[in-house]
Amino acid sequence: MRLRQIVLLLLLALVIGAFVVLDLSRYLNFEQLKASQASFNQLYAQQPLVVAAVYFGVYVVATALSFPGAVIITLAGGAVFGLWWGLLLVSFASTLGATLAFLASRFVLRDWVESRFGQRLADINAGVEKEGAFYLFTLRLIPVVPFFLINLLMGLTRMKTWTYYWVSQLGMLAGTAVYVNAGTQLAQLDSVRGILSPALLGSFVLLGIFPLLARRVVAAVQKRKVYARWASVRPKTFDRNLIVIGGGAAGLVSAYIAAAVKAKVTLIEAHKMGGDCLNYGCVPSKALIKSAKLAHQMRHGAKYGLSDTAPSFSFKAVMQRVHDVIKAIEPHDSVERYTGLGVEVLQGYGKLVNPWTVEVALNDGTRQRLTGRSIVIAAGARPIVPPLPGLDDVGYVTSDTLWDEFAKLDDIPTRIVVLGGGPIGCELSQSFARLGSQVTQVEMGDRIMVREDEEVSALARDALQADGVLVLTGHKALRCERRGEDKILVASAHGQEVEIVFDALVCTVGRVARLQGYGLEDIGVPTHRTVDTNEYLQTLYPNIYAAGDVAGPYQFTHTAAHQAWYAAVNALFGDFKSFKVDYRVIPWATFIDPEVARVGLNELEAQVQGIAYEVTKYGIDDLDRAIADSEAHGFVKVLTVPGKDRILGVTIVGSHAGDLLAEYVLAMKHGLGLNKILGTIHTYPTMAEANKFAAGEWKRAHAPQKLLAWVKKYHDWRRG
Repeated sequence: MRLRQIVLLLLLALVIGAFVVLDLSRYLNFEQLKASQASFNQLYAQQPLVVAAVYFGVYVVATALSFPGAVIITLAGGAVFGLWWGLLLVSFASTLGATLAFLASRFVLRDWVESRFGQRLADINAGVEKEGAFYLFTLRLIPVVPFFLINLLMGLTRMKTWTYYWVSQLGMLAGTAVYVNAGTQLAQLDSVRGILSPALLGSFVLLGIFPLLARRVVAAVQKRKVYARWASVRPKTFDRNLIVIGGGAAGLVSAYIAAAVKAKVTLIEAHKMGGDCLNYGCVPSKALIKSAKLAHQMRHGAKYGLSDTAPSFSFKAVMQRVHDVIKAIEPHDSVERYTGLGVEVLQGYGKLVNPWTVEVALNDGTRQRLTGRSIVIAAGARPIVPPLPGLDDVGYVTSDTLWDEFAKLDDIPTRIVVLGGGPIGCELSQSFARLGSQVTQVEMGDRIMVREDEEVSALARDALQADGVLVLTGHKALRCERRGEDKILVASAHGQEVEIVFDALVCTVGRVARLQGYGLEDIGVPTHRTVDTNEYLQTLYPNIYAAGDVAGPYQFTHTAAHQAWYAAVNALFGDFKSFKVDYRVIPWATFIDPEVARVGLNELEAQVQGIAYEVTKYGIDDLDRAIADSEAHGFVKVLTVPGKDRILGVTIVGSHAGDLLAEYVLAMKHGLGLNKILGTIHTYPTMAEANKFAAGEWKRAHAPQKLLAWVKKYHDWRRG
């Protein structure tokens, strides 16, 4: 805490202490006010400006310091100055004093609170920026709410001072008028309690909730306006409580939740249940990665005291295993399972006809129309195919199509070009290289895995190059050409054209939300890169929700499932309570070898956002289990609030990094710091001990050296 803040705190403490010691509160009671009314009136008649100025100053100070007795001072204003002059003086004095208290709280406490509760306060500030004035006005309308608490707490936010001032002035006006008016009738009052009769108190409460009610009325009017063009077709009854379009992670979880709470739900999927993750993404890629890793370990058997052995395998058999793994997991997402759970599954293409009606073109050629009170759009995403001239002539596969196309091959393509340096491109590049292909990875940016810290990108590049991948960063693909039997990718690098010959081209330059084909454009639901939604995952039409890749902002299976909970619960129970989707703790991993896993901020993001942080780093090369497994490489890097153990983000590079991250995800979700992790028993010998040792590194760096020096002297004394 800075010296100026300490000085201000001391001054405040002295003033408040003097107030208590001198017992000034004895002048701020109802009896004293009535006894002194005549004297005040006489003094005001003699020197009106002086009395008004002194009164104004006393009121400002009392409010700024949150002294008790504001009601008595307000009554005095009405008793001495009358209704209109009293209202004018009290209104401006109370608002000025409240604003000074607001600024004092901000000056003394906000930096400390932000350093300790930064992320939580950031979420509050986001709400204050959007609706803070509205809620402040509502609170100010009710004079029974402790105003000093409002001043204190609002000072910790990022609300603008001018906004705080004028909203407070306006919001307190009604209550101020009641008390000032009561002061004009001071002779008839027996006590302060007489001012707030049950009826008047009830009126204030109603006045306070009026803005909330008004807001609901406005929302209802807006809702009516949104649905106006569809008023004539709105069903009086509905076939389903919920209709879900899309059978991927978001759609499956939405349907599962609806069925679990006994809602009538229909899930529509035209192709394969399980969506991209089961059929084209997470599952097949991890099956391929496992086979490739085993081939790599055989090739480097000497690391484990065995002989280096060139793996002998059939690429067709490897790809068959990938499909076998998919088939083994398919029952988890099957039509049969979800039907057994109480979900009606229709196999076909669903299209929105109006905000409540979906027409399903079934795979058997028939059509069916269903009405649903709520609808969840979970249509997923598809790979981006870059508009390269000649691309169709040479042929290509995407992360979706390669599993079927490569399964037709007897041998792995000799030369593979992977276009894109993101997680998918890196995983496939390393796997194909380990299975014997000559892989060239082409990335337009200056490094691969650009969302990670530079040291992580460099480590990933080294790992891929160690497996034989030729990583070409700063290379922009220009076109594809055929020259006889050769297929060529022409790229631009440093102002020159580079030619790369290949047998197979894999496009992994990203994925884009599926926004066309199921009626969004027909009923006017706004879309940009994703479907436009609010904090509750509602689209333009409040009964239509979106979740998963089609909604963004993340394209992970686990975030799709996370969003699905909010979409389903809000869709089914939103009339009672709606929940804002929570993106505060989102983990992800890239399953190259070594794995890269992250949750929260990394250094790159912290620097861009201007967030202060400390770095604690533990090298996994020193971990017993990692040494025993010949996996002694990588690190755990933890970002914390300076001087505190509160975790801002974690990056782990190493074997099983995705699994190790779970402990930090739990800690961040529930506000646990590194001290809690350090105090948790971790099984020996496991990779999970890396998390404890990282916490130990932080503790060692923050050891109380002065205290330890005294402890040393104590032990020296104990030895005699």
